[in-house]
Amino acid sequence: MQHNGARGAYGGFGAQWSAPPPAPGARSAPEPAPQHPQPQPPPPRPHHQAPPPQPPRPHAPAPPPTQPPHPAQPPQQHPHPHPVPDGTPSDPAPPAPPAGAPPQPGSAPPGGEATGHVKLPPGAPVEVPAPGATPAQLDATRAAVAVLLIGPAGAGKTTVARYWAGHRAVPTAHISLDDVREWVHSGFADPQTGWNENSEAQYRLARRTCGFAARNFLANGISCILDDAVFPDWPVIGLGGWKRHVGPGLIPVVLLPGLDIVLERNAERTGNRRLSDEEVAHIHGRMAGWYSSGLPIIDNSRQDVASTARMLDNVVARSLASPVSW
Repeated sequence: MQHNGARGAYGGFGAQWSAPPPAPGARSAPEPAPQHPQPQPPPPRPHHQAPPPQPPRPHAPAPPPTQPPHPAQPPQQHPHPHPVPDGTPSDPAPPAPPAGAPPQPGSAPPGGEATGHVKLPPGAPVEVPAPGATPAQLDATRAAVAVLLIGPAGAGKTTVARYWAGHRAVPTAHISLDDVREWVHSGFADPQTGWNENSEAQYRLARRTCGFAARNFLANGISCILDDAVFPDWPVIGLGGWKRHVGPGLIPVVLLPGLDIVLERNAERTGNRRLSDEEVAHIHGRMAGWYSSGLPIIDNSRQDVASTARMLDNVVARSLASPVSW
């Protein structure tokens, strides 16, 4: 230690060197006592030297103050800072937080993610139930399923889908393709003004977005029901795109009431959701092609919303027990 060497150099000065003899004829000065040299002031201590040992105190000294926790606040300066012995860090590191403690503000989230601390499973294609599926997986009221409700304008697809999603015993989401398509405000390509490249591109984009949402909902334990006016004789607006974006486990169900019911419901609509009677009749006629497709069809001409939802439960149960090939 530096302070031990310094004390030896200065403290033993009188014991190592004797005074020279007096010159002849000169008056001799009184000889200092070699045993007891005059105490000299201690030399200035270097910045990193420790203070001289202090006499013992009845109580242990208080520990030195720690560094303030706030990193932006500079430590308070003292005119005579306490020296720090060599080998001792001047700023001890803060103690590690206990296991299981919540993350501190400003700390990096686990897993290297930019935001969010909840790890969500990635979306995957919805598969057909395996042959050895458990009864819980085949229970239409509780199983995690993806249903596509098909029908012409005015069939009640959106109303039934919203009711069915809100009355299930398990978490269920409703995804309407028309709603997603109308997320586009400026530059919206309305199919009623004509089917062209822009309207087809926006339809495909909306369908892909719905499929992405459905896969992520299912991967996180949330069922979903989608609705769209899918045509049996038009591949662009067909089932192939839905099967590609959602997966082979998607359950398609056709909602097809009579033409008079469809015309009556369409007359109650407003805005761009309302079509002309000619368009409604044309679409309804093309939807009749589903009768030869093998897909389950619900005629809700004389059924209210609650009754139609119960019929949908029965269709989903049959589709889970015996999947339809499409």
